Amino acid sequence: MEAYHKPDQQKLQALKDTANRLRISSIQATTAAGSGHPTSCCSAAEIMAVLFFHTMRYKAQDPRNPHNDRFVLSKGHAAPILYSVWAEAGFLPEAELLNLRKISSDLDGHPVPKQAFTDVATGSLGQGLGAACGMAYTGKYFDKASYRVYCLLGDGELSEGAVWEAMAFAGIYKLDNLVAILDINRLGQSDPAPLQHQMDVYQKRCEAFGWHAIIVDGHSVEELCKAFGQVKNQPTAIIAKTFKGRGITGVEDKESWHGKPLPQNMADQVIQEIYSQIQNKKKILATPPQEDAPSVDITNIRMPTPPSYKVGDKIATRKAYGQALAKLGHASDRIIALDGDTKNSTFSELFKKEHPDRFIECYIAEQNMVSIAVGCATRNRTVPFCSTFAAFFTRAFDQIRMAAISESNINLCGSHCGVSIGEDGPSQMALEDLAMFRSVPMSTVFYPSDGVATEKAVELAANTKGICFIRTSRPENAIIYNNNEDFQIGQAKVVLKSKDDQVTVIGAGVTLHEALAAADLLKKEKINIRVLDPFTVKPLDRKLILDSARATKGRILTVEDHYYEGGLGEAVAAAVVGEPDVTVTRLAVSQVPRSGKPAELLKMFGIDKDAIARAVRGLVTKA
Repeated sequence: MEAYHKPDQQKLQALKDTANRLRISSIQATTAAGSGHPTSCCSAAEIMAVLFFHTMRYKAQDPRNPHNDRFVLSKGHAAPILYSVWAEAGFLPEAELLNLRKISSDLDGHPVPKQAFTDVATGSLGQGLGAACGMAYTGKYFDKASYRVYCLLGDGELSEGAVWEAMAFAGIYKLDNLVAILDINRLGQSDPAPLQHQMDVYQKRCEAFGWHAIIVDGHSVEELCKAFGQVKNQPTAIIAKTFKGRGITGVEDKESWHGKPLPQNMADQVIQEIYSQIQNKKKILATPPQEDAPSVDITNIRMPTPPSYKVGDKIATRKAYGQALAKLGHASDRIIALDGDTKNSTFSELFKKEHPDRFIECYIAEQNMVSIAVGCATRNRTVPFCSTFAAFFTRAFDQIRMAAISESNINLCGSHCGVSIGEDGPSQMALEDLAMFRSVPMSTVFYPSDGVATEKAVELAANTKGICFIRTSRPENAIIYNNNEDFQIGQAKVVLKSKDDQVTVIGAGVTLHEALAAADLLKKEKINIRVLDPFTVKPLDRKLILDSARATKGRILTVEDHYYEGGLGEAVAAAVVGEPDVTVTRLAVSQVPRSGKPAELLKMFGIDKDAIARAVRGLVTKA
């Protein structure tokens, strides 16, 4: 970046005027809405003015242009000032600001991606910096472009651990194209922030995480211009001392004003006071970006060759995932993999071996890993696949929830599901993951049962919008599908059938193989069962399940390596609810498990072949 040139007095005054216009717009919008956070906007007015009208390079009429500098408002409740900025830049009509928070307007209470200038939804505090790290990593290492990434955080959210996971990540990877601005306005929602205005403590913390940290007066446009002009070979943290409610007489730096709009008469008076300080109404035009980001196409990414498995051979689906991802990596240089220091268990190390430059080690920080993936996926720059033990994605549920609100396209692979992992015990066993991922809006939940299905799941996930989850298992199981078998989302497979089947048994992963073993046992007793593999638990193949149930006297038995709540059984029960003469019997894990051999645990929790055979006999004799 060019050396710092001090802006002339005219430019500095124009920036001050811009900041005050942003204050006025934020106050007007929140007062009109009858709710919102004007004081949180006012502390950041100079920061936003300098950022958007002096420092950043972007096309004001094309907010998602790939060459633009990126901006993430981590303190999402200050949305009105973000909207005011885009009105000031000429992208939004000024009048639209008065529709803030209305059902008829796109200007929600917190930023969401239906707004062209919002890449990631924020408002669940502490998550913006992780996404910004993903954008900056993509810019530096994948796009190798000159766009820079700016993230504005509030001091309240600095109590979130996820912020420091992101700080560590940026420090480790020397993201010198990333700037975090800490708006230290002293006050939180219900109390002062723990460090209040101890600026030196914030500085030491940032430096300890490998950042270049600069303390500034956050209301001095000159100091801000100078700070933004400094670039080192490390990420930069601008620690801005500000006052909440700056410019609002009687409210500035006072408690109990968080999230409260000004009453109309008070707003009118304050606006008049601020307006009187504005010397020039002329607006500053945005500076266009350097156009050096490569053009990218992430549509229709297909496996270079079909699967090459042999029916009867054994492979764990976790290993098949690693092989499939490594293979898909040859189809597009925009497929990337992230892991949380479990790559030799999830087998994402196979991807790293073949595509080392496209593997991101996120270390043991799963929340941040999901946020990094969301950042990498913005503006359709990459197709990220994150992997860790499925159990550990539960700690990132809020990040996954926000990814869905962000309309993000990320793929998450959770290995080591269920009691079938064996001796490691319950802390490592994912038994809630299906419930969690099924509840995420517009999600797709893959549960492949062999190597062929796993490879198809990886390919489909890469081309499917929204949050995709692939659930993989630790035990080695037999290949049951031919390499040319066609798999589609929402399409189940009948793995075993005859003309006189008496019960439809639905299993997935290890329990599908237990169901096939149970079928062999029952056949000796002249009891035939139909065995279904759902392939995707969400969406579920309702039609095939109902057709099978009707062919087996309305009897369905589900068996899953998951708790009863929210898993395969409940998904099937929900799909057939209200259907006459269809009954669903469920087998699942009923309590917190323990260590043991996989076969012992499947038996103990009643989801092995013997338990399935017993349940089928019970259903047949009951008739």
